[in-house]
Amino acid sequence: MPRPVRLALARQLGRLAPRLMPRERAVIEKTLARVTGATGPRLASLTVRTFTDFAMCFSDLVSTNRQSVARLTSLVERVVGAERIERVRGGFISPSAHVGNWDLAGRLLAGRAARRTHVVVAEEEARELERWVRRDGDGVRFVARSRPTISLELVAALRRGEVVAVQGDRALGTRGDMLVPFFGAPAPFPLGPFLLAGAVGVPVVPAFCLLDPEHRYLVKVAEPLEVARGGAEDAARRWVAILEEIVREHPTQWFNFFDIWSPWLP
Repeated sequence: MPRPVRLALARQLGRLAPRLMPRERAVIEKTLARVTGATGPRLASLTVRTFTDFAMCFSDLVSTNRQSVARLTSLVERVVGAERIERVRGGFISPSAHVGNWDLAGRLLAGRAARRTHVVVAEEEARELERWVRRDGDGVRFVARSRPTISLELVAALRRGEVVAVQGDRALGTRGDMLVPFFGAPAPFPLGPFLLAGAVGVPVVPAFCLLDPEHRYLVKVAEPLEVARGGAEDAARRWVAILEEIVREHPTQWFNFFDIWSPWLP
């Protein structure tokens, strides 16, 4: 199916989703209201667009699961900051966020970095991602964070000069979280990626893959964050500031379908 037709069908499904997913719709409305200040019809329009943007990103994710990284680049209109990755000689950590097509970003990052990328996900997500998007030879390995040896594996990978991608916008509900101001209110974020970076002595390189108005992808690579020993909390704050800027610029592409400010409330 031609991509324009597939994306048009995805948008149609996305327009139906708010009525079929009232709980997720309520969370998105609350988030968009805080991020954009929108109310009334504009808030409703942004909410629908969030679902349609998500549907298009997911459609691309599934349809490209057997394509090479070289083919994936045909979907990319522009890469901003690619030289920042190329300057990093050893391993690095890339904090992922539920912004744009984050899974596609991981595969593109693996190709751009020309090194193996280990993507850390929840165990149930690992099974689904293996099913949908893993492709032998594309340089991406999904690792369940519940693995008993995961810390040792990630340290070894970073010391080999490889890449570790780990979620940076979803707290775990443990002592490894910290509260950081996010759009004017404290929200819990994981500290683990920055503790790991400081312990191994590697930088943190934020990267995002975003749909542009023509439904092609814009890849943005932020300036690497150096993490000194004992500087994990400062690095986490800098990461959250970068994430806030991206979400402010692309509010309908932040696909975080839970209340980040109160993630454990029913």
